[in-house]
Amino acid sequence: MLSGAPSSTKSVKRGPFLTDVGVVGAGPVGLAVAWRCAQRGLRVVVHDDRPGSGASRVAAGMLSPVAEAYFGEHELTGLLVESAKRWPGFAAELAEASGVDLGHRTDGTLVVGLTADDVAVAGRLWAYQQGLGLPITRLRPSALRDLEPALTTRVRGGAVAPGDHQVDPRRLVTALRTAAERAGVTLRPAHVGALSEVDARVTVVAAGCGAATLTSLPVRPVKGQVLRLRAPGGGPPGFRHVIRGYADGEPVYLVPRDSGEVVVGATVEERADTEVTAGGVLTLLRAAVELVPELTEYELVETVAGQRPGTPDNAPILGALPGRPGVLVATGHHRHGIVLTPVTADLVTDLIITGEPDPALAPFSPDRFGKERTWN
Repeated sequence: MLSGAPSSTKSVKRGPFLTDVGVVGAGPVGLAVAWRCAQRGLRVVVHDDRPGSGASRVAAGMLSPVAEAYFGEHELTGLLVESAKRWPGFAAELAEASGVDLGHRTDGTLVVGLTADDVAVAGRLWAYQQGLGLPITRLRPSALRDLEPALTTRVRGGAVAPGDHQVDPRRLVTALRTAAERAGVTLRPAHVGALSEVDARVTVVAAGCGAATLTSLPVRPVKGQVLRLRAPGGGPPGFRHVIRGYADGEPVYLVPRDSGEVVVGATVEERADTEVTAGGVLTLLRAAVELVPELTEYELVETVAGQRPGTPDNAPILGALPGRPGVLVATGHHRHGIVLTPVTADLVTDLIITGEPDPALAPFSPDRFGKERTWN
C-alpha cells in the first residue's frame, strides 16, 4: 500500500494532518482529482495562486483520441481512448453538479489535406490509426464538402473521425471549481514552492510545468500560440465539425463554438516564453484561411500563448513519486490534458483511496525516468 494513502474513506487516520489530500494545481486535472476525492468523503485542499491560468486557458479542448493517435504511442493511445469513453458521463455529471454548460459537442472531426503532398503525409497516419482499429474513414473531397461546405474547393482529400469531440476548457475549469467547492473542497490561493509546504496525508502534484521544480521530473514547457476568432454578426461559425488540417505542410486546427468563437491553433515551439509573435499569428491565420476561406471575414478577438507540460516520451506522468511517501504526480499531459482529465482523476483518486495502483497506470509511472533526483 502507498505510504500515507488511506485504505478506505472509513479508515482515514486523522493524526496531525488537517487535510487528507492536498492538491497542487487548480487546472482541470487538479480540480477533477479534488472533486472526485471530495465525493468519496476526503478532506481536500487545492493550492494555486492563479487557478485556471495555465495550459487549460490556452487549450482548444479537442477530445481527439483518434486524430491524436500517433506512431509508436500505443499505451498513450489506449489511455486516450479510455478517457474519451468516460467523457459523456463525466460531462453530464459535472454539468449537473456545477450548473455550468461545458460546451461539450459531439459533431466529430474532419482531418483534411490541402495538397496532394498533405494528403500523402496524413494518409500514412490514417492507415496507422485504422490499423489500430480506431474509427476513422477516408473521404473524397466531394464528400468532405458535403459535410462542411465552408471547406475550400482546393482540398484534395481527408478523413472523418466521428468519435472525436470537443469541450470548452475555460468553462470546464469553472465547472470543476464550482463542483469541487460544492463538494467541500477548499481552494487556497497560495503559491507552493516546495512539497514540504503542503500539510496533507497525501499530496497530489498536478502543477503542469511547475511540477518540474517540485519533483525534479523531466517536465518541460512546450510553447503553443493560439488565436480566437468570432463569426460576423454574432451568429455561429459557418462550420460545425472540428477541422484538423494540413495546408501546404503546415498543421492547423479550427474548433467552432456555439458562441460564435473559432479557436485556431496551435504552434509547437520548444521555448519557455509566452510571447505572441507576428510569425506565429501569420502562420496560423494563413493555414486556417487556406482551408476555410470565410475566416477572412471573422473578427480576431484574442491572441494568446501558453506552455504545455511535455515529457521525453510525450506521455503523462501518473502515480507515486519514488522515494517520497505520500506524494503522487499527475502531470506531463502535453497536448492531451483536457481529454485525459476524467481517466486521470479516476485513477489517481482510486490510488489515494485503495493504495493500490491500477494496472493502467504502469506505463505512465514516474519510475520510467529513474529514481535518483533532488527533492524540493
